[in-house]
Amino acid sequence: MSAEVDMKDVELNEVELEKQPMTSAETGNGDAVSPTSPEKNGIVKLKIPDDGEPRFNGLSKEELMKVAGTPGWVRTRWALLILFWLGWIGMLAGAIAIIIQAPRCKPMPETNWWNQGPLYQIGDVKAFTASGNLKGLQGKLGLLNQLNVKGLVIGPLHEAAANDQKKLEFTKITSDAGNNEEFKELIQAAHLKGISVVLDLTPNYQGQEPWFTSIPDVAEKLKSALVYWQGIGVDGFLFSGVERVSAVVPSLWNDIKVIVNGTEENAKKRVLIGVTSKTSPVEVGNLLNISGVDLLLSGVLRPSNKSDKASAIQHLYDTQDVTKLAWNIGDRVHGHLASLVGSSMVKLNQLLLLTLPGTPVFNYGDEIGLDDEESTKLPIMVWDANDSLNGTLEAERMERISNRDFFKSVSNRRVKELSLMYGEYVPLFNSSSALAFLRRWDQSERYLSAFNWGQTNISLPLGQKGLPEKASVVVSTDESLEAGSSVDLSALKLNSGQAVLLKFPYTG
Repeated sequence: MSAEVDMKDVELNEVELEKQPMTSAETGNGDAVSPTSPEKNGIVKLKIPDDGEPRFNGLSKEELMKVAGTPGWVRTRWALLILFWLGWIGMLAGAIAIIIQAPRCKPMPETNWWNQGPLYQIGDVKAFTASGNLKGLQGKLGLLNQLNVKGLVIGPLHEAAANDQKKLEFTKITSDAGNNEEFKELIQAAHLKGISVVLDLTPNYQGQEPWFTSIPDVAEKLKSALVYWQGIGVDGFLFSGVERVSAVVPSLWNDIKVIVNGTEENAKKRVLIGVTSKTSPVEVGNLLNISGVDLLLSGVLRPSNKSDKASAIQHLYDTQDVTKLAWNIGDRVHGHLASLVGSSMVKLNQLLLLTLPGTPVFNYGDEIGLDDEESTKLPIMVWDANDSLNGTLEAERMERISNRDFFKSVSNRRVKELSLMYGEYVPLFNSSSALAFLRRWDQSERYLSAFNWGQTNISLPLGQKGLPEKASVVVSTDESLEAGSSVDLSALKLNSGQAVLLKFPYTG
């Protein structure tokens, strides 16, 4: 090795801009830097001795290409490539196998907007709000939306004198309710909230019979009115006494159905709702087939009907398209739910209507347990205020709030859970005073409804029916069954006049 030490250059960069240019300085060995030196101002070249250890600078391109072409490396590359593709194909095959073996989801059934949630009847706009008109009704749409109402059935609103066909004007709204332009604004506001509007056009709604004497003349006049109201934006129509008009003038009734159903493709479907006084499930089912209405309201579930509720429900479910089933108890003519079943049974019947397969239909105020008055079936709707009340009135107010909260809770389940929306109806238990049924859909959570409208406490033997041992309480009218608690299905106990909604998971 040479006696001289190899030296290397290192640049020290200037780090402070405010430093003055170096014109002279001493180097580490004491030599001065000349102003004419090739080093730039602020940069000093130092020579550091090498430590003498050899350094590996890597292969050159030529050396690398030479090594890469050797047989060993070629075989290695091919082996890695084959392993990569085998792994990729294996993962693909595994994914396909998982998809094939996984249970297939059941396709959603075809339904219409009126199958998606409850319908809400307002038979008298004047009684529904303090202002007593369409403007006041429009201001309540937000509260109705909270109840998951999918459709309003309004009216009748048209001009008609009792039993006087000459004064019938299908296309003119009574002045005390509002005018046609306000009705159009109501429809537009409702549509913005996802609520459809159905107009009750029962001709002789002020008289004793729903239709006037000359049914053909009225039906003919009705056809042009249907076209007019559809132009305003109405989503459907309701007629009471449908059994009479469909039987007396079948050709005109078919014309009415064609106008309502429409021929436009991809257009929002309009609903045709019939109302009948029949209460026999067999007669109701036959009329539903003959009339061709989309929904038929009847007295099948009304307390005055002495037929067995469970048998009536089962018959209609077995013989009809579930999308055409409608369940109601009260209406504009017969009154409100609380007056028909008793205030203590309001929640039980709310639960029944909202968990049956089909479309639940409520009269205005049924959500709070509104009672009829002695002189009318169209009482003033009660809107709770925060005013100070005496003990009795405050207790009534809290009961209304409790009824509404219960309705809202079940309605939320009804529109969100697939088993309650689309699920099949499976009877589990029925007697003259009790009923239990299951709603199930594909792999979704199961829901079990149980009711005891009798005078004595009961124990429902639901074990050995393909059910799990236990289920969880969703909502209950029975204080002994708290929401979230677990109950034994082998002997489900229900007190008199109580109902419960249970759930349990799908287990495959």
